[in-house]
Amino acid sequence: MTIDSVKSHFRKLGREGDILEFDQSSATVELAAAALGVEPARIAKTLSFRGEGERALLIVSAGNTKIDNKKFKKTFGFKARFLSPVEVLEQTGHEVGGVCPFGLKNDCDVFIDISVKEFNTLFPACGSSNSAIELANEELFQISGAKDWVDICKPQEQVSNI
Repeated sequence: MTIDSVKSHFRKLGREGDILEFDQSSATVELAAAALGVEPARIAKTLSFRGEGERALLIVSAGNTKIDNKKFKKTFGFKARFLSPVEVLEQTGHEVGGVCPFGLKNDCDVFIDISVKEFNTLFPACGSSNSAIELANEELFQISGAKDWVDICKPQEQVSNI
């Protein structure tokens, strides 16, 4: 898996050339924002949770948000529990720092938080800790194969220590 599976995913869409690769790490929201020269909120981070049964649940949100546990439970009917780094790799094929909803090893349930709608374009990772692609929020939804838009993040003004 890794960036090669993501490149293959975007090759099918004629967008492989749009993937950006950096000399420096973009493994965190802050590092990605610095590498791209954008505000951290425009980094589309992908968070990995235990879903129903063996399926992972991926949530893509704006870089300056945090999951609201009450909203998560109300939306999905179970408590938010992050996958371990080993489980993330097993489920997605991507290591923490490069997790994205593209080129996945297994079928995962992908949801996009409405926090991304604040921006015309965002930058999700592309399967490695030094890559990204710029996508419009609707492109992100479509290309990721997201099941739905969700509202499970704390409002941005309530977020501290991203």
